[in-house]
Amino acid sequence: MKNLCKPLFGLAILFSFLGCNDYLDIVPDRTQEVSLMFERKDAAYTALATCYSYLPQNDDLYGTFALASDEITTPFAKEPNSIKLMKGEQNADDPIMTFWSGYGGGKYQGSLWDGIRSCNLLIDNIDSVVDIDQEEKNSWAAEAKLLKAYYHFLLAIHYGPIPIVDTNLSIDSSDEELRVFRESVDDVFAYILQTIDNAVFDLPERIMTTNDLGRMDQVIAHSIKSKVALYAASPLFNGNSEFYSDFIDHKGNHFFSQNIDVAKWEVAALAAENAISIALDQGISMFSFSETPSTFDSANYRDNFFYRTLYDLKYSIIDPWNSELIWGDSSPVNSWWRIQSGILMKNPTASSVEASWQWISPSLRMAELFYSKNGIPIDEDLDFDYDNRYEVVRVERDQEQYAKPYNRTVQLHLNREPRFYSSLGFDTGQYRAWGELWSLRMRKGQTHGRIAQTSDYLITGYALKKLVHPDSEGDTYDKVVRYPWPNSRLAELYLNYAEAMNEAYGPSQEVYDALNVVRERAGVPHIETIWSDATIVKTPNKHTTKDGLRKIIQQERMIELAFEGHRYIDIRRWKLADEYFNTPVFGWSVDESTEDAFYQTKQVGVRSFLSPRDYLHPIKTSELTTNPNLIQNPNW
Repeated sequence: MKNLCKPLFGLAILFSFLGCNDYLDIVPDRTQEVSLMFERKDAAYTALATCYSYLPQNDDLYGTFALASDEITTPFAKEPNSIKLMKGEQNADDPIMTFWSGYGGGKYQGSLWDGIRSCNLLIDNIDSVVDIDQEEKNSWAAEAKLLKAYYHFLLAIHYGPIPIVDTNLSIDSSDEELRVFRESVDDVFAYILQTIDNAVFDLPERIMTTNDLGRMDQVIAHSIKSKVALYAASPLFNGNSEFYSDFIDHKGNHFFSQNIDVAKWEVAALAAENAISIALDQGISMFSFSETPSTFDSANYRDNFFYRTLYDLKYSIIDPWNSELIWGDSSPVNSWWRIQSGILMKNPTASSVEASWQWISPSLRMAELFYSKNGIPIDEDLDFDYDNRYEVVRVERDQEQYAKPYNRTVQLHLNREPRFYSSLGFDTGQYRAWGELWSLRMRKGQTHGRIAQTSDYLITGYALKKLVHPDSEGDTYDKVVRYPWPNSRLAELYLNYAEAMNEAYGPSQEVYDALNVVRERAGVPHIETIWSDATIVKTPNKHTTKDGLRKIIQQERMIELAFEGHRYIDIRRWKLADEYFNTPVFGWSVDESTEDAFYQTKQVGVRSFLSPRDYLHPIKTSELTTNPNLIQNPNW
């Protein structure tokens, strides 16, 4: 695999000139220091780095939204902020994971308002720098504009209507000028899209130089625009009279439009189409593994499409700066706090396992989400015995790609699509790590099960394989292979396009083709092929209606982007949280050692979502006291 380069923007930010305040403070401080900061290029570069420093670190164990939703759970003693959020422990006096005010995690997440202020400072002052040519000044300003747009976007998807802070107010602004108002959701999204458009042409087409990996370019800008347009068109933000008919500003105007605007889906479709085209023009492509597989897989890899697909899927995420990655997070995180450390399986034969904790577990719901080998939901597949999916059966010799032959496991774990096996580890299943191929033994007292009464164990009986580099070893942190977190990759753009096109125009070959790009790499049949086959599918031709295809697209997205931090926001923007976030988390009975006892489903966690309140996060109460022009989100 390629070595992970250390980008310049992955260096520690040594200087931050903006303090954190308890409310939205948009007045620049320390004026003299600001002028010095933009006197020379080196100092100005630090200011640009400060703009980037507010990007959320999505692989931060205790600060990421990637662990929020019903995808995973953890033992109580290990609960990160995201699990507490999903258990209903959010409150307005001291909000959990607040982009508005900032919050602690493995690494402190600064207020995004401070990040926006940093961006505005650079935009306003970059022309003062004497030793930078105009083209580079324009490029740096464009980076700050794009970051500013992105920070507004992150605030909008969590809080809905927010203030628009396009410029910093002067230091002598009155108190009344400082007390900003929230703007309508439509105005906020329009501002974000326009800001991206204003920035994009001054950005380089594509940055691939070693020291600049992770910096904004045109490919990243268009991928962000695709995401913004998609969210703006989604049910939570597009004509939401169901939730927000009474949510109005000081003048009596609705914060949310009361009417659905289908044209927003057309905008989203065009944005996704453009993003795909520009990405392809710059050499972005769906990842295909082309190097040498592990020795223990070499024979199977050569002769078996299934094994080749496993490698394609696995390395599309963990191969650093690979062909599919559009925007990677290059910021360093101490390995102690990285998600990979929480999911890396222990090697019971090693003398030390300091860097492998083995306590982040996928839920049983996720195990059931992935398709059958035919590329359809398991409850739709006539060849899959769904009603008896928890029945324990013997693994036959011709099923060795799924689990160890002649051992026993539940039917749920057999005859599934490749993404199931590349993402999840289960009892008797295969696991590639520590330079070895393991047959997992997950029951209590067994090699990979709960050995002692510790908090380092897989509470559902499932391991998360997707985000672990196979070459990572957990006896010391320097053996954990680093890779950039995939903020955006090409598969997401195809899914964006499919969803927007279906919502705007209904089923079409264009939608099928976009989905099929993702499905081909996943090793499953084309949409229109399998869903037309009445001998296999219980509901044939589901893909030919808008409603039916919508459900297919949503499940495809939940599978392909599983565990990458999309599900929490996707479920909310689709207004499906009542269905997904209000049900208990289930797994196997991991404190049992016998086969019959282990394979009993058990509730291992709770999820609580109060609708419509929890669709938007609360603004901290103290912020409202400081600025009475701010209006709290409904029911907080």
